Amino acid sequence: MPFKPVNFKSVTRRLKLHSFPYFCGSNFNPLATKFSKETYLYWYELMQLIRQFELMSEEKYKMDGKIRGFYHAYIGQEAIAAGCMTGTRPEDLFITSYRDHGLAIAKGVSVNSCMAELYGKATGCAKGKGGSMHFFGKDVNFYGGHGIVGAQIGTGAGLAFAEQYRDTDNVVLCYFGDGAARQGILHETFNLAMLWKLPVIFICENNNYAMGTSVERTSNVVDIYKLADAYEMPADTVDGMSAEAVHESVGRAVKRAREKGGPTLLEIKTYRYKGHSISDPQKYRTKEEVDEYKDKDPIQQVRKTILDNKFATEKEITAIDKRVYDIVVESVKFAEESPWPDDDEVLKDVYMDKNYPFIVD
Repeated sequence: MPFKPVNFKSVTRRLKLHSFPYFCGSNFNPLATKFSKETYLYWYELMQLIRQFELMSEEKYKMDGKIRGFYHAYIGQEAIAAGCMTGTRPEDLFITSYRDHGLAIAKGVSVNSCMAELYGKATGCAKGKGGSMHFFGKDVNFYGGHGIVGAQIGTGAGLAFAEQYRDTDNVVLCYFGDGAARQGILHETFNLAMLWKLPVIFICENNNYAMGTSVERTSNVVDIYKLADAYEMPADTVDGMSAEAVHESVGRAVKRAREKGGPTLLEIKTYRYKGHSISDPQKYRTKEEVDEYKDKDPIQQVRKTILDNKFATEKEITAIDKRVYDIVVESVKFAEESPWPDDDEVLKDVYMDKNYPFIVD
């Protein structure tokens, strides 16, 4: 059955964000093929947090008019965030496109600051200046949130070059959609990344339709992972509805990068239940197709595994759901009570040089 959001009474007391009692950070085994109770419970809670955040923020956009501007939901793609988190370390860097809410929350950008950013408030993760497409959290190694299609591909390789130059063993996960695979910057970046053996994993989150046109109608190469062949880059295709499959593929690619083996392209085949953006009428696909993918819902798959293996009871899962809901409700309260940015913030964070001579009053 498709996932249905859990409805609870509003609770607004302050909770510690990211209160996953099972989260053991870098103690996850990135090369695991059998997963522990703690891993499944972490996956479930993280994916629920992302899902409920997106559902709540969509409600605040459509019903209450509290959120405006561009908005791209991650609903349906949560297994990618979950598997990538357990397949990497906190020191590893993430950079993505404008469909960034889920990965930002997964990486550790606070839910409060994410909701405040959607509201355009000063307490947002980009000071209320970026909105939905430009979440940012340098302190947790989340480097955006980029509104220009494909722009983050070159920047992701640049981050990897910096890690290589500093002689760390950190790895960059650089995410982009199937539509961005048509951008010229991808090919230029793939060439240099292989030439210099940069520690970067290029992750194509292929949700089939880019902005609304299928891969089959826009590319002669419909298996996007094959684009790596021209550069002799290792590549693979991955089931993006499975947290297990994502973890395993990312773990292998990260191991190769840490061992100075260079980049990998992963085409992770996923599906967005919502439109490309919040205004998308979705006339390019049928309701039956969407329902077919909802039957493979990653949250429900993990939930079933937890129950089948007696990792948790129904009551304990309900407690997780409630904890997640409380966090999301608190984020709305936080956003609504936060101040708007001051007018003098308009030209701040634009130029590195405070004495830049071309700023106009």
